[in-house]
Amino acid sequence: MKIYFEEICNKLKNEIELENIEIVDNSHKHKGHKFYSPEKFHLKLKIKSSYLNSLSRINAQKMIMKILKEDLETKIHALEISIEK
Repeated sequence: MKIYFEEICNKLKNEIELENIEIVDNSHKHKGHKFYSPEKFHLKLKIKSSYLNSLSRINAQKMIMKILKEDLETKIHALEISIEK
């Protein structure tokens, strides 16, 4: 799991200038939900990026989602994105 989170960080850092990124795994909070799958993660990204802050919130989130498109189809069930100033 730790290695996979590092892969996510690297994918984002290779495409976007980031000052800091933290990944919080909230999967345990969703165990009783209807579509819960232990193979897929519920993640929160806490990102600090001057570049992303220069974009509209929607465009910044679209950029992140595009970079993680394959992961969202295979390994991530839910993704919360917080872009900090």
